[in-house]
This record gives sequence, C-alpha cells and structure tokens, in this order.
Amino acid sequence: MINIQFPPPDFRIQATNGQEMIFDPFRKKYVVLTPEEWVRQNFLNYLVKSLEYPGALMSIEKEMHLGELRKRCDIVIYSREAVPWMIVECKEMGVPLGMPVLEQIVRYNMALPVPYLVITNGSNTWCCRLNAEAGNWVFENALPKYPDVATPPA
Repeated sequence: MINIQFPPPDFRIQATNGQEMIFDPFRKKYVVLTPEEWVRQNFLNYLVKSLEYPGALMSIEKEMHLGELRKRCDIVIYSREAVPWMIVECKEMGVPLGMPVLEQIVRYNMALPVPYLVITNGSNTWCCRLNAEAGNWVFENALPKYPDVATPPA
C-alpha cells in the first residue's frame, strides 16, 4: 500500500438544482460531487501538484470497448509520446480495494495496455507495474515519478 499525502484542497464547489457540484479542471466543467468524484479530484490534485504529472496528458473517464461493452477508465495518464502509460481506478472511501477492483482494472488493461495500474479509495492506494520479461504484475511501494516515464519500463 502507498501512503498518499494529499495537498490541501482548493476546489470550486457550488450547489446546482439541489446537487453539490465540483469544478473539474481537466474536463473544464462542473460535475456532480459524488463520493467517488471526491476521491478522483483529490487524487488528480495529488498527481499534478505533488508528483508534477502534466495535467495536459491526462484523460478523465476515458471511454474504451471491452468486446461489446463500453467502459470508462477513471483516469488515463499518457507518456510524453502520447502513449497510454497508467490507468487509475478510483473508488469511494470505504470501498475495499480487493480482488474485484483489481480484476476490473486488469480488464481495462486488456483494452488499453499500460505498464502501470493504480487503484485508490482515497485512504488506500495500490500501484502495480508490468514486469514484461516475466509477464506478471509487481506491486510498487510508491507511484512512479513522471519524468521516469518518457520510456516505459521493460
């Protein structure tokens, strides 16, 4: 498990038609502030402000196809060469990060292959790196630094 120290939130929140909305600077619009959205916005804030990942190379709710099914990745981060590099699956706090969540993100990886998979519920975060030589996933003790990603690991 990776310990995340989230930066202080500086979100723009407003009420619209009785619903709390949060401004998503990546999608450039207000979205419904669900418990999962709160985790996603805090995690994005952490990636950009603490780890200095470039926000311009992130896609939020990226649509993909798994056979006939349409699915959405919470966050896809691209390398500087515009190649998918990391998928992040966010769950609301309190949702355990067990096998069902891991299996979900591994299915996403079948449609959008990346060297890093991350799952988080805001309290707990796990990161796996693809070990291409062995053909398996290795749990990491920290999220990779973005400058290290110009060339995906072997």
